[in-house]
Amino acid sequence: MDYQKYVQMLKAMADPNRLKIIDLLSCGSLCACDILEHFDFSQPTLSHHMKVLQNAGIVAARKEGKWQHYTLQAEFMATFKQDTAQLLSSDDQCVCHDVTCTACASGKVVVTNEKN
Repeated sequence: MDYQKYVQMLKAMADPNRLKIIDLLSCGSLCACDILEHFDFSQPTLSHHMKVLQNAGIVAARKEGKWQHYTLQAEFMATFKQDTAQLLSSDDQCVCHDVTCTACASGKVVVTNEKN
């Protein structure tokens, strides 16, 4: 897992407006004018949010006429799901099973997801 890239995506999503934009785009490509209908802020504010999402590799943009059309990046959807699943798992690919970790290799570390 690329932790730096994952953190960049999390930081970009750590805003309720940007999360809502991602939710809207999960239904398909949308024009900026259509996205704006769901918010009570200006077009420049939307542009700022979209730039943050683009820089994080979450959203792609294409210009049609005077408006931008936005789409979720397919790579983001696949990578984010996969990385989140890996982060929350305790399978053989888990960082806690790293053979270079002396505490892990010695059996001194007990990993469990069980609730007490």
